[in-house]
Amino acid sequence: MATGAAALIESSKKAAAFQAVDDYLLPSHKYVGIGSGSTVVYVVDAIKAKGPEFYGGMTFIPTGSQSKGLIRKAGFTLSNLDERPIVEGKAVPLDVAFDGADEVDEDLNLIKGGGACLFQEKLVAAAAKKFIAVADSRKQSPRLCTKWKAIPIEVLPMAAPDVLAKLQVMGSTNPIVRSGLPSKAGECVTDNGMWIIDAPFPSLLLPKDLVDGQDGSGKDGVWEINKLADALIKLPGIVEIGLFYGFNGNEAVKNAKILPAQKPIAAYFGLPTGEVHVQNAA
Repeated sequence: MATGAAALIESSKKAAAFQAVDDYLLPSHKYVGIGSGSTVVYVVDAIKAKGPEFYGGMTFIPTGSQSKGLIRKAGFTLSNLDERPIVEGKAVPLDVAFDGADEVDEDLNLIKGGGACLFQEKLVAAAAKKFIAVADSRKQSPRLCTKWKAIPIEVLPMAAPDVLAKLQVMGSTNPIVRSGLPSKAGECVTDNGMWIIDAPFPSLLLPKDLVDGQDGSGKDGVWEINKLADALIKLPGIVEIGLFYGFNGNEAVKNAKILPAQKPIAAYFGLPTGEVHVQNAA
């Protein structure tokens, strides 16, 4: 029975990926971000299934070594993020980016970084007009740090001891440098030569959760997601954090945002029933 259930989940992840590609990848698109993780394999399969006449004019931007390998194996045109054309002094945006997630809350905030690719994943998501997340429904939570307990944080190795100490002061319970075992002895080293710290925090509140004068700035262990993210990214030695928060690409255009968008405009989830659930931004 477990084998059948697992097969059904894989089938639904594939269906979610194919539906996401059908809904958001247009033949007119030129630059497409491809993320990391097991579900993104199906995203590449879905694009490949459309045939060279559909994707032949597209250039695909990876988030790390795994996605670079997927793009090459599929025979797609590969380019690094910094190799995009410059038009009027600006790198052309990606039309769309597809990536997985480790946890997704009801406002489409994400935790990413289980595969240690969070820095480049965020760069690609932030460079895209539209970011689409694809995962299985086990990744859905009302609030982050509910199922996926720890926030992945990419750090400069020499800063790790000080960052660990500061995280404990901020209320993280037993933050640790991620091990490279079983495949590698020592620390987990990212594609950027950095280390990953996994920092457990209590479930992160949304702004609407704050009551009775709470400000969400960590007092009594209460963190609102945006305030924790802003506090973490300011710590010296932290290169990037695995919280994708703030606003999405549609909101960036609508409100003329200067800071880059990080959140997806939609998340596609494969359900245990084999069906697909789409969670759209409000």
